[in-house]
This record gives sequence, structure tokens and C-alpha cells, in this order.
Amino acid sequence: MSPLANAGRLRRPMAIAPSPALETTPVRKPRRIALTLVAAILLMFGLDALLFRTHLYTSILEPDSSAGLLELILWREKAAQRTAGDNLVVTLGNSRMGYVPKVVDLRPRQTGYVVRTAGVAGSDPRAWYYMLRDLDPTARRYRAIVFGIDDYDDEDQAFHPDDDIRALHYCVARLRWSDVIDFSRSFQSRAVQWEAFRGSVLKGIALQNDIQAFLSHPLKRIAYMRLCHKDWPGWTYNFEETTRNMVGLQIDWSNLKATYPPGMTDEQKNSTRGWLLHETVPQTGRLAHFLRTWLGRVADRYRDSRTKIIFIRLPRGPIPRPDYLVKKRSSSIRELASRPNVILADEHLFDCLEHPEFFKDAVHLNRDGVEKFSGMLADEVARILGPPGGRAAR
Repeated sequence: MSPLANAGRLRRPMAIAPSPALETTPVRKPRRIALTLVAAILLMFGLDALLFRTHLYTSILEPDSSAGLLELILWREKAAQRTAGDNLVVTLGNSRMGYVPKVVDLRPRQTGYVVRTAGVAGSDPRAWYYMLRDLDPTARRYRAIVFGIDDYDDEDQAFHPDDDIRALHYCVARLRWSDVIDFSRSFQSRAVQWEAFRGSVLKGIALQNDIQAFLSHPLKRIAYMRLCHKDWPGWTYNFEETTRNMVGLQIDWSNLKATYPPGMTDEQKNSTRGWLLHETVPQTGRLAHFLRTWLGRVADRYRDSRTKIIFIRLPRGPIPRPDYLVKKRSSSIRELASRPNVILADEHLFDCLEHPEFFKDAVHLNRDGVEKFSGMLADEVARILGPPGGRAAR
């Protein structure tokens, strides 16, 4: 055969037998990618659960953070339950709940009840519910739970607690898998619902700032936590409030303007504008729904318990806002009082403290205020519950 013929034969396309490896590659590659993604997702959820759904990371949360403060108070009060006896009462609220156990403990006349405080600054009834669920798993440890409420009537304001994402950062360590949907849907706007959902599913998202701070100075955080677990109960028990007051404050309610005395701080002025001089807003019932939901859940949880739920109206301020500024359409707290385990303290019990000399700013009591408030609260609780072992009053 001529060389030209051989060259032509060489140029013809040759049939190549299919390779088994090449045939299966297009099938195996997507499957491998899918399996890798599934494994990565499972690893992410598993690692998040290991760190944040156990005691592993919650034991080193920054004590000065929202979640860390709640966890520290929870730890302190769980420890106190072991030695406080059977006639134990706990108060819950935010920073306005100015109850100081030491003031009552040092009084010569005792009521027979041990009244402690589990209030968390900046918290709300949603956080109180999740905290109580783990503070009192049997719903029978306390003789009474006392809630400090701003008002027995519902007044909507520009700020809406039902959409306050801070609740996630307070009780993130207390949320269970079964809480995810319900907790997320308890917020109103879609954006906040999504933030609550992802933060309660993957808790590391909600705690990312805390994690970054810990990784920056892990030894410092661990040392601080050890110090807190050693001394923090004593610090909080012996803490003394400031003697600063609001004497000299004057308010023109017709124009919502205040006259401040010389030397009043920016904090005092800002709190006066925010707490007392705010404009009224349309009354939609959002606050009432929020309170009925979360305080109602607390009442339901203790329905068949010996524990009484007691509401008190906190002192409203150095100069209370007049009632005529807004027409309040409902009273969720009074509605709850129709339940057999819920009791309302006298609405005007603390009116005597609503004076400038008892407040350090427009919102919080000063040292004289908390001392008087603490004694009055302990006496009112004892009056409502009756002698230890006796019958509670209504």
C-alpha cells in the first residue's frame, strides 16, 4: 500500500471505546457536591448545637452582655433556691424594679418570706417567660412571683416591645428547638421575624459579637467569669444606689416642656424627655396583645400551682404623667387578675414615692427610693400571701 494511502487511513477518525470512568463522572460529580453540602450543613448545625445548646459556651458568656447578664442572674437564683427554704418569693422586671433584698433582710421585723429578685435590666415579659421556665421547671418552687409593671392600663407608645429583637439576645441561651417557630412568629415585622428565626436556629449568629470578643481575649474572659461566679452574688447584694435626685424639676404638661434645675445631668434630661414628655400615639392595642400573650403564658403555666402571680404598679416617675394626656382603651393586667392564681396589688400603693426626691432620673428610683420601695413591697407581699403556711388574700 502506498504511503499516501497510509496517510489517508491515519487521518480518518478512529472509534474510541467509551471509558467507564468518563461515563460516570457527570453523575458522580453532582452527587458528590450534594453529599458534601449535606455533610457541611450537618456539621454546622452539630457544632452550633454542641457549643450553644449545652453548657459549654453559655458558661463563658460575657457577663456584661444581655445574654450573659440573664444567665448570671439565673445561675445566682438557682443557687439561692437550695438554701432559701420553702417560703420563697421572686420579683421579676426590668431596671425599674428597684427591689433590694439587703434592705429587707436587715430590718428587725421580718415577714417570714424570703423575697429575692431575678429582674434583668432592659428585659420584657417575653424574656421573663423563658427565664422563668428554666428558673422554676416544676412551676412550684415559689410561693409567689411578683411582676413590676409600668401601668395597669395599656398605653401604646412609639416603641413597640412586640418587635424588639433584643429579646433574642437576652434569652438566646434559653431557647429550645421547639421554641424556634413560636418565638420567631411572636415578632411582627418580616425582617425581625427572620432575624429571630435564624438566630434561634443557629445561635452562633445571635452570639457572634460575643464569640469574637471571647476569641480576642479568651483568658481574660475566663478569668472574669471565675471572678463573677465567686463574687458577683455579693456585689449585687451589697450594691448601693446613687443618692442623686430630681429635686427642682418642673413640667408644663400643656406644652410638654420641662424646666431643669442647675446641675441636672444630660442623662436626667434625656430620661425626662423620653419617659415623661413623649407625644401620644394612636392606641392600636399592640401593647395589650403583647402583655396578654406573654404574661398570660406565665399565668397559664402556674394555673395548677400553689404559686401566686402578683402584679404591682411601679412608681411612675418623679412627676407622673397626667391621665388626661391619652385615653387608654384596655387593661390587660386587670383582665389577667380574673384568673384564680393572679393577684393585683393596690394600684396606688407606691404613689407616695412619685416625687423628685426619690428618683435618680425620670425612670429609676434612687437610694432613698429603693429602700422605701423594698420595705413596702415585702410588706405588701406578706399581706397578700398571709402568714407563712396560711391562706393567701385576694
